[in-house]
Amino acid sequence: MAIRTAEQLHDYLSAFDELRARTQDQPRWLRERREQAFAEFFEKGFPTTKDEDWRFTNISLIAKTHFRTAGEARKEVSPERLAEYRVPGAACQLVLVNGVFSAELSDLGNLPAGVEVTSLSQAITAQGEALARHLGTCVNIHRDAFSALNTAFIEKGAYVYVPRRTVLAGPICLLFVSVPGDSPEITQLRNLILAEEQTEASVVEDYVTLGSGVGFSNVVTELVAGENATISHYLIERESKSAINVSTLAMRQARNANLSSHSVLLGGRLVRNNVHPVLAGDGGECLINGLFIGSGTQHMDNYMLVEHASPHSSSRQFYNGILDDHSHGVFHGRIIVHRDAQKTDAKQTNRNLLLSDHAQVDTKPQLEIYADDVKCTHGATIGQVEENALFYLRSRGIDEDSARRLLLLAFANECLERMKNQPIRDYLKNAVQHWLPVRSSHNTMANELARTWEEVG
Repeated sequence: MAIRTAEQLHDYLSAFDELRARTQDQPRWLRERREQAFAEFFEKGFPTTKDEDWRFTNISLIAKTHFRTAGEARKEVSPERLAEYRVPGAACQLVLVNGVFSAELSDLGNLPAGVEVTSLSQAITAQGEALARHLGTCVNIHRDAFSALNTAFIEKGAYVYVPRRTVLAGPICLLFVSVPGDSPEITQLRNLILAEEQTEASVVEDYVTLGSGVGFSNVVTELVAGENATISHYLIERESKSAINVSTLAMRQARNANLSSHSVLLGGRLVRNNVHPVLAGDGGECLINGLFIGSGTQHMDNYMLVEHASPHSSSRQFYNGILDDHSHGVFHGRIIVHRDAQKTDAKQTNRNLLLSDHAQVDTKPQLEIYADDVKCTHGATIGQVEENALFYLRSRGIDEDSARRLLLLAFANECLERMKNQPIRDYLKNAVQHWLPVRSSHNTMANELARTWEEVG
């Protein structure tokens, strides 16, 4: 079943007609992929909770809201306003405001020769046919309505290219700033990351909101890694509590490639985080690591689909959730081992803490195995703050609220410690501690404990 009425789809049809008329001079292959994707979306519409992949998430808020395409920000964004979103030691930072590249706010002057970091629209203009091999080939528009909708509106976003044998010490940072107006707005962001063989790089996608309007970010990132590449991808979602974010990371890795996906979800009213790696080459390794922290009435859905398509590959999934108030978390992890993927080694773990009697989490780990020589395990836990550990800290003179906060920091740190890039890890530790629930006025000791944790970490 799907949500599909003429009234609900009319806004997208009008926006697509406008895009079609405006992009007649773009490559034919791109226009055809847009047309195919929009036809798929228009036919099927948005999913409902009767669809197994969306069983725990009701997206009627998205389907029934009339979103207009986000235009240029009405309020000026200053470099000083974005200072807190800059990762120390970054190789560069590309800034897009409502999907539009801002040269004034970006810093691209520290890149090695051959490395390209630019807006996707500029890459399409400059390279055209060269992108046909990758853009739009990693996602399944028939399976996911949001990926189909995003593909239909391929235009805004970021393009990253790392040539063979390039090693980047500092991360490439992509900052996506949403400045919504008075009425609900949608930004369709498409990112393409190409890393050739024997490359090493880290890429950070950071989503933030300036202002209090309602914004919907529908994001698809395609990451293609060549042989023996080592690539780390970081997603930071810390938009306003009224924002909606649906993001899909589709990764395709070649022989002996090592990919890692790290997600930190903090903001948003409704968030859906899709991660879909395909281990297409022998000896591939993949780490999927995430942390989500919800409060109020936030809804955070994490959907992992890992495909082992070649032999001797390994994957690890570790997701931790912290949920307070009436927030709702979802972890739906699915591992598919194809028939030819012998010697697969896969593990999936989801751990959750509920801080309130009203908080809720649904967890569904799955294994789908078609090979007979594999080692696969999965598990999930849901619990509360450990009372024995809490008692131990209180017996040492720490008040209850500070003790709880310290335990939450340690729980979050399990995910953060898996991040190999130290500047990013330190940056996220600082960000996470400001989003953790605080229940009382015992802030002095809690802040002191947080600083101690930061120094030790």
